[in-house]
Amino acid sequence: MRIPAQSVCTAIRDDIVSGVYARGARLTEEQLARRYGVSRVPVREALRTLESEGFVVSRRHAGAHVAEPGEQEAADLLDMRSLLEPMGAARAAQRRTDAHLKVLRGLVRIGQERARDGRGADLAALGGWFHETLAQASGSPPLTTLLTQLRHKIAWMYAVEPAERPAEAWAEHGAIVDAVARRDAERARALTALHVERSVPLHRLKRTDRPRVRVSQHAVNSAGPRN
Repeated sequence: MRIPAQSVCTAIRDDIVSGVYARGARLTEEQLARRYGVSRVPVREALRTLESEGFVVSRRHAGAHVAEPGEQEAADLLDMRSLLEPMGAARAAQRRTDAHLKVLRGLVRIGQERARDGRGADLAALGGWFHETLAQASGSPPLTTLLTQLRHKIAWMYAVEPAERPAEAWAEHGAIVDAVARRDAERARALTALHVERSVPLHRLKRTDRPRVRVSQHAVNSAGPRN
């Protein structure tokens, strides 16, 4: 069965973001094909996609390497997020479906319960799911794609400290959903901009380690890409 290049791309991206391949590490088609249990064809396609996203660079006579973005590029990512997430929230207020609203409200309810009970282990993942759903509710595939790429790159470049008052952060999520539910685009935009601004001090640049690669094979799930 031919493994889709999209699945291979997701697997490689996840490994770059999690640090399996450090910045500057060389990526050979043979090595990647062996690790993920696929042929070199989807690997080649995946590397082209990752290069277009900025995770990989191709060097003449040296092949593909993990990109090595600097501090200024990392800072630019947070600035871009501060512009695009409020735009996405405003679009969501205009275009959201009842299904989007149901998921957003459910995530807020779960997040608020866990924050209130002091069960913070899953709050980061819930927050990511919330912002992903909010982006999808914008009804704009290009904007959703950009926001998804931003989340991946920010997770790659930054470690995020837990909020000191997670209940307040989830109250902000709830207020954003209320604005989206009322189709109040300007309020959704303003609340999201404030929420993003308050999260910036929690981001810390990750230390750049020497390149490392785990050698164990990591077969790609042929059923589809990983989240």
